[in-house]
Amino acid sequence: MPTKHLLALTLLCTTPLLSQTKRPITLDDLAQIRNVANPEISPDGKWVAYTVARVDTAEDKSITEIFMTSWDGAQTVQVTYGPESAGSPRFSPDGKFLAFTSSRADKEKGSQIWLIDRRGGEAHQITDLKQNLNDFRWMPDSTHLLLTLTEKTDEEKAAEESKEKDKKSEDKKPKPIVIDRYHYKQDIDGYLNDKHKLLYLYDIASKKLDKLTTDTAHDEDAAEPSPNGQHIAFVSSLDADSDRTRNTDIFVIDTKPGAPSLKLTTYPGPDNGPLSWSPDNKQIAYLQGVEPKFTAYTQDMLAVVAIENPEPRVLSEAIDRPVAEPIFSADGRSIRITLTDDRNQYISEVPTNGGSIKRINTQTGSTLRHASAAGHEVVLFTNDTTMPELYALEGDHLRKLTTFNDALTAQLKLQPAEDITSHSADGTEVHSLLTRPLTAAAGAKPALLLRIHGGPDSQDQHAFSFDRQYFAAQGYAVLNVNYRGSDGRGKTYQQAIFADWGNKEVVDLIGAVNEVIKQGIADPNRLGIGGWSYGGILTDYTIATDPRFKAAVSGASSANQISMYGVDEYVQQYDDELGPPWKNPEAWIKVSYPFFHADRIKTPTLFMGGDIDFNVPIIGTEQMYQALKTIGTPTELIIYPGQYHGFTRPSFIRDRYTRWTGWYAKYLNTSTTLSTAK
Repeated sequence: MPTKHLLALTLLCTTPLLSQTKRPITLDDLAQIRNVANPEISPDGKWVAYTVARVDTAEDKSITEIFMTSWDGAQTVQVTYGPESAGSPRFSPDGKFLAFTSSRADKEKGSQIWLIDRRGGEAHQITDLKQNLNDFRWMPDSTHLLLTLTEKTDEEKAAEESKEKDKKSEDKKPKPIVIDRYHYKQDIDGYLNDKHKLLYLYDIASKKLDKLTTDTAHDEDAAEPSPNGQHIAFVSSLDADSDRTRNTDIFVIDTKPGAPSLKLTTYPGPDNGPLSWSPDNKQIAYLQGVEPKFTAYTQDMLAVVAIENPEPRVLSEAIDRPVAEPIFSADGRSIRITLTDDRNQYISEVPTNGGSIKRINTQTGSTLRHASAAGHEVVLFTNDTTMPELYALEGDHLRKLTTFNDALTAQLKLQPAEDITSHSADGTEVHSLLTRPLTAAAGAKPALLLRIHGGPDSQDQHAFSFDRQYFAAQGYAVLNVNYRGSDGRGKTYQQAIFADWGNKEVVDLIGAVNEVIKQGIADPNRLGIGGWSYGGILTDYTIATDPRFKAAVSGASSANQISMYGVDEYVQQYDDELGPPWKNPEAWIKVSYPFFHADRIKTPTLFMGGDIDFNVPIIGTEQMYQALKTIGTPTELIIYPGQYHGFTRPSFIRDRYTRWTGWYAKYLNTSTTLSTAK
């Protein structure tokens, strides 16, 4: 056989093998991951609209675009393009139009509603709102929209007028911020004013905007029109000062300006959305929260209430698990919910008139969102080694509809997470996830990273986690512990840390680490720890308790909790749970022990946070950095400008990972060769 033919045959034979070679995940892959979200099914059930977020590395920002995929999965169409994001896709009830939000025309005026004719043509802007748009829904007649709007502040109006008149920069003088509220600041929103959300009816053809509600002292949220369009249900409060109460209720009004509102619920705690109307227009499904003082550890239950002779009924109390996203079935006999349960999240079905709750999809993993229309149901599903994509839920079977991350996933060597059970020093059974390193020398025990979730009312679950995969690719074993305070294990487990922060959680974290060491999985002399938000707070608590950790990274954290009072957004929780510092100083000192015992901390610690974070302000991080600097424990502080509690700038998100791995490698004696790709 001629040599050139032999070479060609060799290449032909080896190419499939080469194409099957998988590699570890790298930081370059952060910008390649597509975030699929917000599914909406067309009224005829033939299409699913949704959003896909991608990273624009040149502009250093994330851009969200709208796509549609046919129900059979055969066709996918991109609906929006361009440098500005679009969101909240909503099909008109007659199926002719797709509405969405975007600020592409004028960023200063904020989001407006755009419309695209599904029969063809370009998207065009249909609103020019003077208020801030919070949410919108189609009315059943397909000619009107239900809008949730907030009046703009004087400062916002002045900024718009300044731009329109093209005033000189010296005329653009800032105005003082006047505050007269108990709850006066919120992450991203900033300092809060006295403007509240109200409901409006918008006529698309005439562009006429009618105000439906007039209570300017309270927010009106989660508004949903009834199937016949005659009523609108929403969430609000009649309490004198809504800043000082956890109580919200479900209300209903007739769809006409100035109609009186009817209060449907009486529970002295949170009754919340999202809301779902029964097909016969007679009942509303909603979420009932916990006793007000426990709302920091909330576990919502499914409830229904009739609009005539309202007598609220709780339907999910027996399962003692948090539920979300209620959706009535087409026949009104049952309600589908998303249920969070011990490291998994799945769809369940609850009979409207009472009875056993049935789990629908049984796959190990996490069902993050779901939508239903025309007898079809779509879910956003993920597991340890599969990035979130949309699936048709048919019976208990998941049929994949979108494949935005498939090409990337096919290249990657990913690790599943194992379920781990441990028992804390006080006997409490704790459930965790363990992700083993991709590669490890025979007989060698890897370094262990204890990575702590925030919340605390959330859980680590079987879902794709870049953190786990990236650290596993670096050669670490990664342990994620659902300590007491986490959800998915019932109210008692979740509320166990009430007014006792940094105690039982740390006992659980240490117990899980001890179990992994006992099983011979990790090197006891190379323990690292880290987390963000409450995960960062627990990092501070843990390294002030256990000196075994050789490296720590504490993000968006606090330890001197007294200094958080009046500085962050949690004043009501503090007053309800601990009482004001001047009334209960001993409790405040107790939960601030990492700061007041900073001299016990010998673990080299990297601190970081965003400079405009109002959730856990950077002062908490700065104080701990200064404390460790004062006593001589190795430490470093990284402040990211223009970042809230959740980072949005892609280059900063990448920078965090680079610094995390560099810090761990420095103090745990590991290599970072896999993290340097650019």
